[in-house]
Amino acid sequence: MSIFSLLFKSNKPKQETKTLQQLLDMLKQSSDFANVQIQTGNYHVSIFYFDSLVDPKLLQQQVLCHLQQELPKYTSFSIENLQQIIPIQRIEVTQDVATIETKLLKGFAMIRFADIPDCCALVNLASENLGLRQNNESENEFSVVGPKVGFVENIGTNLHLLRRQIVTPNLIFRELTLGTVSRTKIVIAYIEGVVNEQTLETVLQRVSEIEFDIVFDASLLDQLLADNSSSPFPPFVSTERVDKAIYALVEGQVAIFADGSPYVITGPSTLFDFFTSPEDYYLPWILGSFFRMIRMFGVMFSVLASPIYVAVLTYHYEMIPKDLLGPIIFSRSNVPFPPILEVLFLEITIELLREAGARLPTKVAQTLGIVGGIVIGQASVEAALTSNILLIIVALGALASFTTPIYKMSNTIRFIRFPIILFAGFWGGLGIAFAICLLLIHLGKLQSFGNPYLVPLYPFRAKDFADSLIRSPYQMTVKRPSYLRPRLLWRYNPKKAKQKKDIDE
Repeated sequence: MSIFSLLFKSNKPKQETKTLQQLLDMLKQSSDFANVQIQTGNYHVSIFYFDSLVDPKLLQQQVLCHLQQELPKYTSFSIENLQQIIPIQRIEVTQDVATIETKLLKGFAMIRFADIPDCCALVNLASENLGLRQNNESENEFSVVGPKVGFVENIGTNLHLLRRQIVTPNLIFRELTLGTVSRTKIVIAYIEGVVNEQTLETVLQRVSEIEFDIVFDASLLDQLLADNSSSPFPPFVSTERVDKAIYALVEGQVAIFADGSPYVITGPSTLFDFFTSPEDYYLPWILGSFFRMIRMFGVMFSVLASPIYVAVLTYHYEMIPKDLLGPIIFSRSNVPFPPILEVLFLEITIELLREAGARLPTKVAQTLGIVGGIVIGQASVEAALTSNILLIIVALGALASFTTPIYKMSNTIRFIRFPIILFAGFWGGLGIAFAICLLLIHLGKLQSFGNPYLVPLYPFRAKDFADSLIRSPYQMTVKRPSYLRPRLLWRYNPKKAKQKKDIDE
């Protein structure tokens, strides 16, 4: 037996045979697992189901009402006779615990009689249309390839969407209430047996200790749960995409839902998580890696392009090539301001256009962004308030900042550009180097639920680079990230995944 097989076998959870009561005890850990007790006539009936999966109207009209009305008429009753009472086609009577587990996680309700404890009836009450209605697409995290379904403001719908994709009893929902005034329902989701217990305890402790009056959105939790609330960098990934939340849970992270919010926050997060798009995993790994590196290059260009322009034109003329020196002198010949004021004028203008476009109606915002940018830029050059070369640099920097998939990180990139510009204006290239060092020191001290923010870069984890700077083939991402300290390290067996058994072999 190979070393890999031994490692995989040691990390694989033991498949123990569960009794029905053990299954119910495990499922009761999740807050959306419900138990309804009915005492009618001489019969005591228990109904078990996930309220995030079943249709409440079907449960009330087709099951509860008929049981309460028809059962007292029977002097002797067998569980196989439920089909005569409940007008639902798919009713299955079984004693198999594995079948019961699978059906419950698919939206079935289990009916159990007290005098027949080992035999149960499974009734299909799945809500097939819940979460698949119109206007349920992710608006701010759009991707051409992959599913378009996003979370909505109803937390029940969001939990339903999660249950439909993660079909395992190990998906646990912990429900809490936050807000002394709003009494907002908060649900913490995780996969038992995968998530690190210390991380889970940290999340539960921080959420339960929050003291606040009104929780409008999950973004408030993002700030209240942060290890360092004074940092401009977001501590957790905030997403409205179902597939992204599912991938985070499978990796061993924790997801936090808030009722009334279409966004879910996942953590512990790292800096590289904010440059990962779900589209990376739906394209071939070469294309996914290429686009991811383009995003990271765009961020570095957006942050450093304007400061380098200021530093070079203020202190380091010798760095300008001879062929480029003439056009720069010509473009700045009539500009009365120093480079730092010139850059700040254009950068603030870009930010004003962004803010105005975000606050105005969609059609007006599009017109303002296009016409306003062209008119103001052209007028600034003709009025000799700025040079045309700087206008191109600032426009490219603004365009590059839009490549960030997560909106909160995009805001951070827009902000940190201004301090670096000021450092470049006062101390030139040395100021840029000093600002970058301060930035790296700050990032190195940041944590997300106690985990380092710069991992796998710092602390260095060579094996975790498989899905950070690049998106490696799936054969190389069989392990969950070690920095999350998951209880189950392996996601799947790569040897079986690579086997191709064609029909002619």
